[in-house]
Amino acid sequence: MGALMLQGTGSDVGKSVLVAGLCRAFANRGLNVRPFKPQNMSNNAAVTIDGGEIGRAQALQAVACRALPHSDMNPVLLKPQADRTSQLVVHGRVRGTLGSGNFREARGALLAEVLESYDRLRGQCDLVVVEGAGSPAEINLRAGDIANMGFARAADVPVILVGDIDRGGVIASIVGTRAVIDPEDRAMIRGFLINKFRGDPALFEDGYREIEARAGWEGFGIIPWLAAARHLPSEDAVILDRDSRATAEGVIVACPILPRIANFDDLDPLKLEPAVDLVMVPPGRPIPHDAALIVLPGSKATIADLAALRAEGWDIDIRAHHRRGGAVLGLCGGYQMLGRRVLDPDRIEGDQTEAEGLGLLDVITHLAPTKTLRRVRGTALGAEADGYEMHMGVTRGPDAERPFAVLGGRAEGAISPDGRVMGSYIHGVLGSPAVRHALLAMLGRQGSGRDYHAVVDTALDDIAAELERHVAVDRLLELAAGAGAPGR
Repeated sequence: MGALMLQGTGSDVGKSVLVAGLCRAFANRGLNVRPFKPQNMSNNAAVTIDGGEIGRAQALQAVACRALPHSDMNPVLLKPQADRTSQLVVHGRVRGTLGSGNFREARGALLAEVLESYDRLRGQCDLVVVEGAGSPAEINLRAGDIANMGFARAADVPVILVGDIDRGGVIASIVGTRAVIDPEDRAMIRGFLINKFRGDPALFEDGYREIEARAGWEGFGIIPWLAAARHLPSEDAVILDRDSRATAEGVIVACPILPRIANFDDLDPLKLEPAVDLVMVPPGRPIPHDAALIVLPGSKATIADLAALRAEGWDIDIRAHHRRGGAVLGLCGGYQMLGRRVLDPDRIEGDQTEAEGLGLLDVITHLAPTKTLRRVRGTALGAEADGYEMHMGVTRGPDAERPFAVLGGRAEGAISPDGRVMGSYIHGVLGSPAVRHALLAMLGRQGSGRDYHAVVDTALDDIAAELERHVAVDRLLELAAGAGAPGR
């Protein structure tokens, strides 16, 4: 049938959620749909069916399509590991490191590989729904662009521009985008959507018509604030700044927000538990002294985040918590931090070749150039579990003889002799109701038994239904049918 691309007037306007919702809406109409993001920048990633990795948002969008995630859905992934460098992942595999000096030249050279992935997807389905990155109005980044108009024009895919009315200035942001982009890029945009509207849409009718008149683009709908989106995993760490306070009454589970935090959606299933009060601790605040469990999350740069953790004084908080009888769980990079040392002889993360860990687990991690990427299934804490591993390192030591999990007969992770410190490389392990129940039992509480994946699936259906009510979906399908054919 074709393809359609959503671009935004800026970051965090809701493109990822809208693409997921449209994918589910089209899938519910019986179409064979696939998501696509030419270039993503995120440390939240997921392992694909072909043994690669893609951005977490594209993995969610694959779920929305009722499809298995594949590396073609996000052919270029940049994973920031320092202020000016990012790990480059192409077609699901690590290809090296990009710095600010060679970023533009390198990404422009990747367009051919992006188009290869897109063409393969087009040949497998009825419809591809594409997500842009940032904004096409960032004209300082236009040369060599593969994320927005560079891709849209090369693939001849019609674009819908998404504006966020909740942040204010939506009229100026949409009309202003038209004013600054060049005529060829402007011609790719066929219309706009207003996202995150609170209240009566009739109150914005005049503004809506004003945008149509000034921009010359068709309006495809005003989308209300999608409450169900709170049940979806987020890819953008900006959400952590809004989710750092306790909101429930229960046992406190605290997670420090490290500068290079990765795959923080591992903690999302805890939000389903009435017995849990999940507290994301931002820099500048101590870890709550009354926490029952501290979770150290994944990290794109373990050694650097260890230094940041110490600079915040959180290492002191964690050790005091453990002395008081509290429990600690480290996931992936957080697991590495709990050990005695982290060794990086190949300087994978930077110039520092060794760092002292927190010493709460008797294990040592050796970082290595080869990245482990695999989907796993087995038991964790004695309960049925599944998830995926995604790490560059091997962790060994006496405490690994008490594994956190057993995966196909293979021991994984470690538990301290007192049973109160645990580490694992398994992302998504808390999605298992049985694992959460076992973890909460250690804290003297009972799990709800709610199925996290079912909650996410229901949220996708709810969002799709809202889009069907408020968006000209039939008109979008007409536009998609006009996209250029693959195999240029």
